[in-house]
Amino acid sequence: MTNPVTIDAPAGLPFVEFVREFDAPVEAIFRAHREPDLVAQWLGPRGYEMRIDHWDFVSGGSYDYVHRDPARGAEFGFRGTFHTVREPEIAIQTFEFDGAPDAVSLESMTFERLEGGRTRMRGHAVYPSVEVRDAMVEHGWEEGVVDSYERLDEVVAALVVA
Repeated sequence: MTNPVTIDAPAGLPFVEFVREFDAPVEAIFRAHREPDLVAQWLGPRGYEMRIDHWDFVSGGSYDYVHRDPARGAEFGFRGTFHTVREPEIAIQTFEFDGAPDAVSLESMTFERLEGGRTRMRGHAVYPSVEVRDAMVEHGWEEGVVDSYERLDEVVAALVVA
């Protein structure tokens, strides 16, 4: 059983907030965001392949990656800039989908240490308009987040055991 993701996309406001707890230490969750070989194992919908062309998870760094749906052969490119990365507390980044190049969002993720070696991650994504936010939500954003965090559970379980 995985922990649920709480997602709030308030009507009429151009942002989404999400919260997810993990049964793993904050250092493992942060490491799984920092190291590209680990990111490739969990980020994106289950069943998709991920190619990371660039991943520099530091303040002022950037990223560029492609998700591929092998069932349809479709590819989806993403890129952005890491504005602030402070281990193991916070990451602030831009996010841009190649299919909507003028719709850059600003995202923040905080990593909170909980008792018992657990972690709470909070995210906040601000979009240029309510319409852009709604389009992201309607095109599988929630499913991708839920799948990604279930996969992240699997990745960090292996890290904690190792």
